[in-house]
Amino acid sequence: MSVAATSTTAGAELVQLLTPEGERVHHPDYDVDLTDEEYRHLYRDLVLVRRIDVEATALQRQGELGLWAALLGQEAAQVGSGRAMRPRDFAFPTYREHGVAWCKGVDPLTLLGLFRGASNGGWDPQEKRFNLYSIVIGSQTLHATGYAMGITKDGAVGGADGEAAIAYFGDGASSQGDVNEAFVWASVYNAPVVFFCQNNQWGISTPTTSQSRIPLYKRAEGFGFPGVRVDGNDVLASYAVTRKALDAARSGQGPTLVEAFTYRMGAHTTSDDPTRYRLASDLEAWKLKDPLERMKSFLYKSQLVDSAFFAQLDSDADALAARIRKGCLEMPDPEPLSIFDDVYVETTPLLEEQRETFRAYLSGFAEGER
Repeated sequence: MSVAATSTTAGAELVQLLTPEGERVHHPDYDVDLTDEEYRHLYRDLVLVRRIDVEATALQRQGELGLWAALLGQEAAQVGSGRAMRPRDFAFPTYREHGVAWCKGVDPLTLLGLFRGASNGGWDPQEKRFNLYSIVIGSQTLHATGYAMGITKDGAVGGADGEAAIAYFGDGASSQGDVNEAFVWASVYNAPVVFFCQNNQWGISTPTTSQSRIPLYKRAEGFGFPGVRVDGNDVLASYAVTRKALDAARSGQGPTLVEAFTYRMGAHTTSDDPTRYRLASDLEAWKLKDPLERMKSFLYKSQLVDSAFFAQLDSDADALAARIRKGCLEMPDPEPLSIFDDVYVETTPLLEEQRETFRAYLSGFAEGER
């Protein structure tokens, strides 16, 4: 395997509104005109999401979490796309969408409960409009497509209150059969769904260039719907491109594939060692494109912030990290029989039989029979 096969550049087709130096640029088809407060809020999201990720990684290293899938470097793709959603839009994540979860109002402690083994999810997908994390690679794209077809059947497409679904997946998942089947169904049924692929350039230890001869966004053409490549380290461009794709879905124009070109700066998960398969020089090159630093530079150059803003944000981030750590360490162990809850809307005789069998097994421990 060639570790030099990945890329630090994405070509002229890349949609970008903020250069790595924090210079604002404009695009004829994708642009944003946010208020000063909205710009500041986006940066605040980036900072707090990174702090959640850093704190969770530290907790895993200290043995408090079984595993953690870090998002370091992908904050802009997630915050930009997450903030582009309307309240009724429904997101179908994989297991790394902590920034999208933040935007949808899922408490970070709930995410940690999943990785600590204290819950099987912990949030109400209908309330948050954010489905449970999917560990099976690419499977959630089929769920999103089926949900989007349901939106159409409910007549919630084409009006001012239209809805859309968005499926998140990685570059590695784009090679899965489930994703390709989802593309077929979404195309044929003109489903109101956005496929948001975060191309962080590594499917665990396999570079994207070993999986596709063309940029991933161009695959959409073969299925008959548009694809667009956006700078995934640019929160403004990620917001603008996703907003336009969601607007198209809600208005009845069908699916879009968005490829957010970014880079996974950390490990695939905390069980992984990326120094064994990728070049340190690649990482150093991508650090110069850090999504937080470019937004911070833009805010400074535009005179939208002052030192008091950053001091308050640092304080808020510290408070969030302290709450996460305290809440994680105090998290109660789950009730063992709760694994049978919420499997179906109405329970089944077989499930009840399994519950009783497990209850009897647990009782044996209490009675000292095992």
